[in-house]
Amino acid sequence: MIEYRNVRVALLGAGSVGSQVARLLLEHSDELASRAGAGLELVGIAVRDLDAPRDVDLPKELFTTDAASLILGADIVVELIGGIEPARTLVLQALQSGADVVTGNKALLATHGPELFAVAEQVGAQLYYEAAVAGAIPIIRPLHDSLAGDRIERIMGIVNGTTNFILDLMDREGSTFEDALATATELGYAEADPTADIEGYDAAQKAAILASLAFHTSVPLAAVHREGITSVTIEQVRAARKAGYVVKILATAERLTDEQGTEGVSARVYPALVPESHPLASVHGAKNAVFVEAEAAGDLMFYGAGAGGVETASAVLGDLVSAARRHVIGGPGIAESTQSALPVFPIGTVRTRYQITLHVTDAPGVLSTVAGVLAKHGVSVETVEQTVATGSDATATLVIGTHLARESDLAATVVALRNEDVVAEVTSVLRVVGA
Repeated sequence: MIEYRNVRVALLGAGSVGSQVARLLLEHSDELASRAGAGLELVGIAVRDLDAPRDVDLPKELFTTDAASLILGADIVVELIGGIEPARTLVLQALQSGADVVTGNKALLATHGPELFAVAEQVGAQLYYEAAVAGAIPIIRPLHDSLAGDRIERIMGIVNGTTNFILDLMDREGSTFEDALATATELGYAEADPTADIEGYDAAQKAAILASLAFHTSVPLAAVHREGITSVTIEQVRAARKAGYVVKILATAERLTDEQGTEGVSARVYPALVPESHPLASVHGAKNAVFVEAEAAGDLMFYGAGAGGVETASAVLGDLVSAARRHVIGGPGIAESTQSALPVFPIGTVRTRYQITLHVTDAPGVLSTVAGVLAKHGVSVETVEQTVATGSDATATLVIGTHLARESDLAATVVALRNEDVVAEVTSVLRVVGA
């Protein structure tokens, strides 16, 4: 029987993910040791409340409220507390002690990533974060390692299961946003306060992480353009399906060149129209998917569970095994690559397409007036669909699809249309991607 040296593991947090990590560590210790080349000894679990109910029955002697002392006796620290503080302080303490850190904390990385990576590099430690973006889906390691020799052009991801579940329910069952959110809450996909999900904050944090990694550039969270799904209506979803699209909220990270020839990056989150033929259109329920466009490798799709205690624990344990292997082999950790230092462009620089739905006066010359507004702002029309006037208000509906144009020009066009007398209402504005 092979005897392995032990690597001491401290776990911070015992919520839905942390408790599953602890369970799997204890239940599969022999198998994990054979993969890592070292025994993974769980030396303690730091929690706020020793008596809080938990999903998994774990040995009580492992629990402590003294996270600082637990960290000092560990080779690897697994942080699954979430949020900014005390997670930031504890992760910094762990790194400064020379321990490697495994985390699933996207808010911490999106907000303080450069600081944490700098400390890790200074002391020769390693910070692992596969679980921070898409749950069980392996995307960080492929970008960090497998595609390190390629040039990533664009990433589009469905990285929030709650919002995908809501939009999918609206699309496939005809639910309103309010009813779909209620169902998501009832089934446990949405928190009691769903703001972080439905307003796009969670996806924006993940977009910042993906953009920083893919483009070897520090992309701060504040530079990520963010829009949520609270304004998406069932009418928009039905119209999208009729036109051959599906409404999805996407986290997009893209390499761009501006009009002066300067190369930079863009990171943004918003609901968009995805063609039915695109692989992301077929991502249903609470699943996640990340679509990568690379210069040499071409198009790559990563799909699977984006959340869930045991599913996310899989990604954490993968990082933990990698960290243990590093301890066996020795040597300093590998620093994050941010040497490209590309500028992060504002949303107005992006070139995209809009689908604009208007209620307009049913009178001669309306279409030419609307077309004139678009032309004035340098936006050309690709498609127009018009319905006849119905009801007592005598308004007709125009659905205009634009060609590619700068986001700033398209946004200015929408503002100008709202100010036209012939336009009763701009009822819907959605971007079109992936066509």
